[in-house]
Amino acid sequence: MKANIGISEKNTQAVALILNQLLADEQVLFAKTRNYHWNIESPSFMELHKLYERLYTELAETIDGIAERVRKIGHYAEGRLADYLKLTNLQEGEYTNDQLTQIKNLLDDHETIIRGVRANIEKVEDEYKDTGSADFLTGVLKEHEEWAWFLRSYLK
Repeated sequence: MKANIGISEKNTQAVALILNQLLADEQVLFAKTRNYHWNIESPSFMELHKLYERLYTELAETIDGIAERVRKIGHYAEGRLADYLKLTNLQEGEYTNDQLTQIKNLLDDHETIIRGVRANIEKVEDEYKDTGSADFLTGVLKEHEEWAWFLRSYLK
């Protein structure tokens, strides 16, 4: 049964694509963060190991929220790794266990997501008439801004 929520099918399809692209970015960032959690080598090992664990745990909640938002507007959330890699704006990158490289890579990814989400909020609200998804995206934006701030504090 299609969602009858006062937004045209064309508009919900456009928003679902934006959300699925964000979902792909979040999944790639989740995998990268988990990889760094497993492979960090640093004098700050325990601190970063815990930081990365907190980050990927919160990313898992964000991922679930994005997928559920896609469903709420009447579409299916992407769920295959191959699809994520086609949709994402992020790069998986090479393996690294270097603290500064890891932090810089994660910061770059969070800032890429921030710029993408920020660019889509107005479009989702004004062009596609989906205030609920625009509000949801604003929340995601705030989460990534906070994580970017945390990561930026490790860099000089």
